[in-house]
Amino acid sequence: MRENLDEIWVYLAASPLFGLTLTLVAYQLAVLLHRVGRQNALLNPVLVAVAITSAVLAATGTDYRTYFDGAQFVHFMLGPATVALAVPLYRQLPEIRRAAGPLLCGVLVGSITAIATAVTMAAVLGATDQTIVSLAPKSATAPVAMGISAQLGGAPSLTAVFTILTGILGAVCGTAVLNLVGVRDRKARGFAVGVVAHGIGTARKMQIHPSSGAFAGLGLALNAVVTALVVPILFTVVPPLARLTSP
Repeated sequence: MRENLDEIWVYLAASPLFGLTLTLVAYQLAVLLHRVGRQNALLNPVLVAVAITSAVLAATGTDYRTYFDGAQFVHFMLGPATVALAVPLYRQLPEIRRAAGPLLCGVLVGSITAIATAVTMAAVLGATDQTIVSLAPKSATAPVAMGISAQLGGAPSLTAVFTILTGILGAVCGTAVLNLVGVRDRKARGFAVGVVAHGIGTARKMQIHPSSGAFAGLGLALNAVVTALVVPILFTVVPPLARLTSP
């Protein structure tokens, strides 16, 4: 029996099935734990799945490249999953039209604030130029943020880390912060979390209420567009930032 298990492990560790299997199993365990914990925000499935996956990779000495050979099949679905958010958005189209003005103002303020605070704090703390550039688009969804970072000379892999951490933090703390400042409307709560915590925050809002999830998806999409437009302009027009990306 032990020999059979060893053979299975050797096979999995040497094939793309390892990364794919680990990702799916870790997430299913995280979802189960989230349910057992009565959907406690601190037991966010993405956060727990990341912890489980990291622990297994560290314990087995598996490098990231080997892991991603299998995990890329799940990563590929990120694009279609993001596009699929158009379905709940379409169902909320009348509400979106009525609130178009406030929504546009909200995403502009939220996006610019997220960019400005990230860049300012990184600069004050003495981060390198590449780190500052990589950090700027962190509140956009990962594919957009990584593309912006690569275009401006940042490190896309570092941007991916910042983006995921931002999403997890927003999903875990977003509800508590909104309660603290007195925001009660489901649509406003969803939109705010979508703007600052992209896909991970949107997934959390989808679990809470369809309407909240739909507006979170809208916030995600609009923030991606605004970030893709604003960040390159800021690093071109603002002299201190332009120096960071000059050759």
